[in-house]
Amino acid sequence: MAGERVFITGASSGIGAALARHYAARGATLGLVARREDVLNDLAQSLPGTHHIHAVDVADAGAMLAAGQDFIARAGLPDIVIANAGISVGTLTGEREDLPAFRRVFETNALGMVHTFHPFLEAMKQAGAGRLVGIASVAGIRGLPGAGAYSASKAAAIAYLESLRVELRGSGVRVVTLAPGYIATPMTAVNPYAMPFLLPADAAARRISRAIDAGTSYAVIPWQMAIVAKLLRLLPNAVFDAFFARATRKPRGLDL
Repeated sequence: MAGERVFITGASSGIGAALARHYAARGATLGLVARREDVLNDLAQSLPGTHHIHAVDVADAGAMLAAGQDFIARAGLPDIVIANAGISVGTLTGEREDLPAFRRVFETNALGMVHTFHPFLEAMKQAGAGRLVGIASVAGIRGLPGAGAYSASKAAAIAYLESLRVELRGSGVRVVTLAPGYIATPMTAVNPYAMPFLLPADAAARRISRAIDAGTSYAVIPWQMAIVAKLLRLLPNAVFDAFFARATRKPRGLDL
């Protein structure tokens, strides 16, 4: 909507870039956050309207606070803050070289969400309005083999967002938890296995926007994966373990 202010992390590619295109097309002023300044510049220049880029790492709490304060000073308090930044890589607990990857995934996918919301939360509470949106994942519903860091970080994100939602009940600030299934992005392009109900990023962005506008507390996108998610929750451990022990695993050792 024209006049809307939207702050998006992980904006340089995938779902984040698709959300940037979607909100810019409907007249919003954007705060675009990612580590790659050159890519952010290219994205901002390709969009209609005036936007603000912040080349920072969501794992850096101080840098995120400065980015949030800068956006408020230049554009005003955002109406929507979307904590979308995330990384995924195969990890194995027994491999010493994977320990830094565990830390990096948690710092980005879980703590990065906290760092994204922190600069805006108190001002939103004072205004009695706004939406804090966390992009989690269906992978956070049950632990997937070879993806311990990613599944655990997304499970942490889901639980964190639920805690925050209850904390903010009655404040006027809505917390929206979104758990995408398979979305066609650079992150999923390396997956060596079938991805049911794979959704283009731009289509995912439209569905995410609708859920945000509705103030939905929790949604799985696309809807078909919501059915899968419910079935996964219901599977007894013995059945789940026997089936997923044979599953193809995400490659390890990707550059984070």
